[in-house]
Amino acid sequence: MKLSAFIYVAFLGLSLFLTSCGDDDLKNANSVATGKITLSRDTTKGFEVIYSDSARVKARGNAPILVKITPSTGGMEQEMPNGVKIDFFNAQNGTIDGTLISDYAIRKDQELKTTFRKNVIVKNNKGDTFSSEELIWDEAKKLFYSTVKVRVQSVDGNIVEGINFEAPQDFSTYKISNGNGQVNLKDNIAP
Repeated sequence: MKLSAFIYVAFLGLSLFLTSCGDDDLKNANSVATGKITLSRDTTKGFEVIYSDSARVKARGNAPILVKITPSTGGMEQEMPNGVKIDFFNAQNGTIDGTLISDYAIRKDQELKTTFRKNVIVKNNKGDTFSSEELIWDEAKKLFYSTVKVRVQSVDGNIVEGINFEAPQDFSTYKISNGNGQVNLKDNIAP
């Protein structure tokens, strides 16, 4: 065999090997190399969950799609890529106390935290509206927080915006840093 024929055959074999690796193979190779392997991935459409405590419904959540992910690092993750809506119920009378909606959410079971992203809107039982691009629910501490801008519009028309937001689960009160906004003062305020 001539040297040029040998080089051609070797080149042809190398090109066949390289063309047999598709984009998905390269993505998988990268995740294997970095140790980020998903052990299982289950998808549920039309997901609904009801949270209760002592036979009283506390919340009801709906998501068009729920993806349960079990990564090799441990701990289950529940991703809601097409958004979620959660209604919170009053423990005494069973009426809806508040609502949370977002375009995306992911719950990490091991951390006991759920991150809501994209067009996050919360309405509490007083009629106040909280909006942000990200809110995190810490189940262990029973509070919501955010390090990005949060806008709060109260039922009386006051608007406050700021960062480093924190509120209890029922959004009855809140703390916010670097705030600014528009506040309507009531008449007859004594000096």
